Amino acid sequence: MDLHISRSLVIPASELSWNFTRSSGPGGQHVNTSDSRVQLSWSIAGSKALSPWQRQRLLDKLSSRLAGGLLVVTSAQERSQWRNRQDAQQKLAQLVAAALRPDPPQRRATQPTRGSQRRRLASKANRSATKQLRRRPPVD
Repeated sequence: MDLHISRSLVIPASELSWNFTRSSGPGGQHVNTSDSRVQLSWSIAGSKALSPWQRQRLLDKLSSRLAGGLLVVTSAQERSQWRNRQDAQQKLAQLVAAALRPDPPQRRATQPTRGSQRRRLASKANRSATKQLRRRPPVD
């Protein structure tokens, strides 16, 4: 089944690689006999679904998550393999969509307002007074 990221981007099922292993998550004795843990991997560099701009953007943004050129997502939250497959697909879609989203506007540095400076100094003075009251009284 193809993975729909957005209206303009659909990853074909042929580009997705699945790997199933035994999960250490919930399931009791059943977990020892079934391969419910899911690993979904996708090669960004080898994908034909991406434009050159999208490919470069994903490689830049997700470089820390890539393992051998593959984007790998794992899911072992559920007891059933089918639900873990759905979860892994959703995680991959969210990762890719977030990486392709445009960057937020740069923050412009501003000076603190006079009122905020007064409030900060007043709270520091209050805190200092509280701590002064906690000290032992001087011995005369």
